[in-house]
Amino acid sequence: MKVIKENEFENEVSKGVTLVDFYATWCGPCRVMGTILEDIEEALGGSANIIKVDVDECENIARKFGIMSIPTLLVFKDGELKEKHIGIWDKDDCIATIESYNS
Repeated sequence: MKVIKENEFENEVSKGVTLVDFYATWCGPCRVMGTILEDIEEALGGSANIIKVDVDECENIARKFGIMSIPTLLVFKDGELKEKHIGIWDKDDCIATIESYNS
């Protein structure tokens, strides 16, 4: 799982399915979601890109997507925003959503 900078965002979400985790290091629920994302990444076996965006470091991206609460997760398909989920996302529901865009 890669933590990206603002200048990397567009390139990272441009191809295939990408799950973007907007988080902050000081956020307790974000740490819980981080552990879940590790399990999701393992379960998906590379079929989707999972990246993390620190809202304190990448304020412009967070503002662009209206991130008001964290964790917030966005699903992109070939650069197009498909889903937005606020709060901790259940592992199985998240995997099912990602896999629905891989077909």
